[in-house]
Amino acid sequence: MLGIPENNIRVIAPDVGGGFGSKLNVLPEDFIVPLMAVVTGRPVKWIETRQENLQNTVHGRDMVDYIDIAARKDGTILGVRAKVYANLGAYCRFFAAGLPVLAGLMIPGNYKLPAFSVDIFTAYTNTLFIDAYRGAGRPEATYAIERIVDMLADELGMDPAELRRKNFVQESDWPFTSATGLAYDSGNYVPTLDKALQMAGYSEMRARQQSINSSNPKKRRGIGLAAYVEIAGWGPGQATAGLGVKNQLFGSATVRVDRSGTVEVFAGASGHGQGHLTSWAQIAADQLGVSHERVRVHEGDTGMIQTGTGTFASSSLSVDGAAVHNAAVKVREKMLKIAAHQLEVAPEDLEISNGIISVRGLPLDEDVVAGGKLQTPEAAAEPAHKHSVTFEQIAYSANTAHDVPEGIEPGLNEVAFFDPVNFTYPFGVHVAEVDVDTETGEVAILRYIAVDDCGNVINPMIVDGQVHGGVAQGIAQALWEEVVYDENGQLLTGTLMDYAVPFSSDLPNFETGATITPSPVNPLGVKGVGEAGTIASTPVLVNAVVDALSDLGVRHIDMPLRPEKVWRAIAEAGKGSQQGSPNGHVEGGNQ
Repeated sequence: MLGIPENNIRVIAPDVGGGFGSKLNVLPEDFIVPLMAVVTGRPVKWIETRQENLQNTVHGRDMVDYIDIAARKDGTILGVRAKVYANLGAYCRFFAAGLPVLAGLMIPGNYKLPAFSVDIFTAYTNTLFIDAYRGAGRPEATYAIERIVDMLADELGMDPAELRRKNFVQESDWPFTSATGLAYDSGNYVPTLDKALQMAGYSEMRARQQSINSSNPKKRRGIGLAAYVEIAGWGPGQATAGLGVKNQLFGSATVRVDRSGTVEVFAGASGHGQGHLTSWAQIAADQLGVSHERVRVHEGDTGMIQTGTGTFASSSLSVDGAAVHNAAVKVREKMLKIAAHQLEVAPEDLEISNGIISVRGLPLDEDVVAGGKLQTPEAAAEPAHKHSVTFEQIAYSANTAHDVPEGIEPGLNEVAFFDPVNFTYPFGVHVAEVDVDTETGEVAILRYIAVDDCGNVINPMIVDGQVHGGVAQGIAQALWEEVVYDENGQLLTGTLMDYAVPFSSDLPNFETGATITPSPVNPLGVKGVGEAGTIASTPVLVNAVVDALSDLGVRHIDMPLRPEKVWRAIAEAGKGSQQGSPNGHVEGGNQ
């Protein structure tokens, strides 16, 4: 845009906190600010206000789904038919037109559907543009299928957990291709459901619900379940090009070890709160057999990084993390070759652990064990050990080209690029228990259980943190958050005084669990978890509230379930009951 060669521009993007999609786009200021700097020849600084951010950056979701389901009386699902209506806003932004397509692709979710069809309609309106927001198409798809499955369970008088179990893709069905043609990488859904029910104490929870609802007409207890499978790990160049996304999505990393044994990682992702610095350090340290405290990680600076795109679609670990792994493997293999030369053994006979490279099955040399590392470069250059050497010694040898095998280049500096052969498909089951005040419409969340399968886990604390944050955002969408315009197109929720963001006191303690089904499409066996909580939490909350009110004749309430809307639904259902109106047959659910 500025006519300046890319190699003459340096962009530094520090860790500035959550992005969730709004930082994905190129906005007018991204062009105007550097243009003003070029025109004036002076540094230009621009600070966005909170109100400007709410009014002018990306808004999310805004889809309406109409969905029909066909099933036998025993609960066997025969087919699903959906219509998706998506608002693009006034302008078509980066991923906007692809989001309803992605939602349509993922509506089949965890289920074997013998028949499926979806029609997708998009519309330009006078609202702000829509684009990817945490989950991006998958929350919309999961909400649609999980609401209609719950409505089917209610219609058939089946337990919603057993209806899901009956129609899940089974372990024997793998490898599995969904009704929309997506080849899921791996999955095992029934054990995840079982673990969620066990953690919740599901049978006791149902018994407690029945007792409470029969004794207290002012408080209704509800239990919600939701299963999800999402498409993550965006990076397969051929597949994404077919979807119209032709920018760089592959991962990249450089791993470098200097002569002192310090490990540096330069990763193409750009973190904003996901814990990249910790995870990348763990991955590199694991391959190099050293403490993660020895590893320094760099991101978000085009003056240092080989190439990169950023982070989105729960892809950081499975794409850029895989590149870090591969680069570290290359460094490890080179260090083993040098150590093998010095110890006069084959590289495959060596192992690295606790900063020592040693011959498998043989005792470590006493001075290596005692000292941990050689004290001087001169000493490092003259190894006198027969069975083991230190990490620092080999790092020094490699970076000084001293005592290395013939044909080995000096230095320990390896670059890796990783373009996966397929997406990853994380999955999970969430359970929620709520109380609904029938006189005010207020919803109180009593318990929230999340069991997620993101493949192999690098850092359990980071996984839990991602789930906590995602669930909090999804609960907010389910119960409160909404962008509201008046009849003239004036935004009414342009400040945080008007746009309802929950307090921590509005949320329960989250109970998290996991099953582990490794992915075969990357060397780490990981799937991604950054959006899992956001995807499952909206349907599980709506399912719980409708479950609480189903005996009163409430079949569905559109999000967000603000108290006034819930109260009106109860009142309208009461009028229908007084008039003797039947519930009618389930044909669809409106999101």
